[in-house]
Amino acid sequence: MASISFTESSLEDLGFFSKKEQSSILKKVEEQLIDEPAKQTRNRKPLRPNSLASWELRIKDFRVFFDIEDDAKSVKVKAFGRKEHEKLFVRGKEYKL
Repeated sequence: MASISFTESSLEDLGFFSKKEQSSILKKVEEQLIDEPAKQTRNRKPLRPNSLASWELRIKDFRVFFDIEDDAKSVKVKAFGRKEHEKLFVRGKEYKL
């Protein structure tokens, strides 16, 4: 079972979503990342090298970017975003991975 932590920046990202969206996202983060966070699934995949994070979790139009630490015993959520068509928005601004 992995522990999940959030960077200060990721918590600020989360503030750009409605309370209902925040609740839904956090519930899914816990469901998806608590057990076997390093297991690739349909909605969870490793990313090509980038400056943000090494993994992505898809939750509908939302994206959660995270790193896995300590041999999958710890997950650090680094950013939350929203995907609109082919563009990713973090804090309401387009973000290029």
